[in-house]
Amino acid sequence: MTVEMTLDAHPRTETGRGAMRRLRRARRVPGVVYGAGKGSQAVTLENDQLYRLLEEESFFSSVLTVRVGGETEQAIVKALQRHPYKPLVQHIDLQRVEADRKIYVQVPLHIHGEEVAPGVKKGGVLHHDLLNIEVVCLPKDLPQYIDVDVSKLDVGQAVHVSELQLPEGVEAVALQQGAGHDAPVVSVQATRKTRGGGSGEAAESDASE
Repeated sequence: MTVEMTLDAHPRTETGRGAMRRLRRARRVPGVVYGAGKGSQAVTLENDQLYRLLEEESFFSSVLTVRVGGETEQAIVKALQRHPYKPLVQHIDLQRVEADRKIYVQVPLHIHGEEVAPGVKKGGVLHHDLLNIEVVCLPKDLPQYIDVDVSKLDVGQAVHVSELQLPEGVEAVALQQGAGHDAPVVSVQATRKTRGGGSGEAAESDASE
């Protein structure tokens, strides 16, 4: 079921630590909406609505519909401040987006094909070098995730950023920074078994003979 990525925000005039504590006790999250050539708007969000959306992986890689004081804006999450040890959100920054201006967003990677990868079948371990990748694109082209096929990886092989199948109109920010930033995304690493070593007991047995 598709989840509607909508936030109802209320204009906020109170500032300061005391005001923020009162808001949080009232089950509201302070935040700010900014960008797109407009002034910053201090807002509050309802805990329940925000926390429901936080359960969705795509919340951080979606263009959100934000309703503020009768107006509707399109925005993305740019920063989320969490309590150091409690499961609470203390503040959220929402950046307005414009249809014709590119945005920079961290997008999650979805790995598939591990169960048939030759290297894994040989006993290698699949290592997730990156969990997300920063992309740049127009808001309409923003993918909620990027698929990474590892079904053909052997021991010692990897999928690099440059090998990702990105949707049309989407670019990896790392590759714009030069070839030296073409990092591995996922790799199959050798273990003692794949290197031909036996178990500890077998090694001890060999040494005693």
